[in-house]
Amino acid sequence: MERISWTLFLLCLTYLEGSSQDFGQTQFICTSVPKDMDLCAATMQNSGPAEDLKTTVMQLRETVLQQKETIMNQKETIRELTSKLSRCESQAVLEPVAGGRRKEPGKNTMGDVSRGPTDTLAQLGQTLATLKQRLENLEQYSRNNGSVQANSLKDLLQNKIDDMEKQVLSRVNTLEESKPGQKNDTDQLNRVESTLTSLHQRINDLEKGSKSSRPLDKYQITFPLRTNYMYAKVKKSLPEMYAFSFCLWIKSNASPGVGTPFSYAVPGQANELVLIEWGNNPMEILINDKVAKLPFVINDGKWHHICITWTTRDGVWEAFQDGVLRGTGENLAPYHPIKPNGVLVLGQEQDTLGGGFDATQAFVGELANFNIWDRKLTAGEIYNLATCNNRAQAGNVLSWSESNIDVFGGATKWTFEPCRQLN
Repeated sequence: MERISWTLFLLCLTYLEGSSQDFGQTQFICTSVPKDMDLCAATMQNSGPAEDLKTTVMQLRETVLQQKETIMNQKETIRELTSKLSRCESQAVLEPVAGGRRKEPGKNTMGDVSRGPTDTLAQLGQTLATLKQRLENLEQYSRNNGSVQANSLKDLLQNKIDDMEKQVLSRVNTLEESKPGQKNDTDQLNRVESTLTSLHQRINDLEKGSKSSRPLDKYQITFPLRTNYMYAKVKKSLPEMYAFSFCLWIKSNASPGVGTPFSYAVPGQANELVLIEWGNNPMEILINDKVAKLPFVINDGKWHHICITWTTRDGVWEAFQDGVLRGTGENLAPYHPIKPNGVLVLGQEQDTLGGGFDATQAFVGELANFNIWDRKLTAGEIYNLATCNNRAQAGNVLSWSESNIDVFGGATKWTFEPCRQLN
């Protein structure tokens, strides 16, 4: 029965990570070899499957190493992104380039501008003053309409505001007595801001009850904080215009600069028509990105009526403050008509059509009676508007009506009548 005698030889095919003599990482493969066959020849003859196995193992090892390297790279990328995100969240670094109307790419402009406790308290003080004035308006409305519920809620809100004032004053005293470098208690400031937000909401709810009975043009829009998400938007676009006049009531004491009362952007040109006071620069009007400096002085916390007229012929413009001509000029975007099909925004400067807001250029204050005409108004017509003469006309392109404007991000509408509630 025995034709061929077989002797089992132990062929050790070693696959090592390091030294070939390290048997701690060795595999043993047993192969049967005929008795009379040369051992080396048998080894070569049976090396096919072993070589395939070795190749497969090496490929797997290479794949694992590549995956490991990929994972390490991904971890490093995640760490870098996390670090950058932390830096962006901890400080909103907003640095303008030449002209002061553009953001540096990559800089964080989301949310409120970073500000210290002293700046925050100053803004809280302004907000408290705004809330007080709104309560006075509500009080006047409730007296005229005999609303018991409005009076009750008004008294409650007045008490809340008194408490908030005490907290702000206490915090101011603490800051004045603190030593340089001492850690500021931001939790208290956050609580104050949170309570103010709640007060804003409750006053808004109270004011909603009075909207149904007031005329559509007897209102103002308030932008209490400098953010990149608080704005108002006009529902319709502007037509093509070869001349225009725009007038509005404005009140602000923001510093530096009141920001952007309005901006009109069209496809391909974000600065088609912009009114802006940014940083320490004077107020400017931009038409097709061309600039003229205006002689306005309005950041005194009082109501002012401003008007600007312009014609495409020679780019002639005039600027009126409180019914008085304050300045004129020419060569402002001459022979460039204002383009149609754009987006008109109140309170923010647009870097893209309908967006790209920069918190440092946001308007802080109050606006009312924003009207636009497609012609140059006369000095007499502008004086009538500034003095609330009954012969004053509404804009034929845009008239100030609640039905024409929507508010977003915390901007609010409330009752206002020019010349009766000034300063």
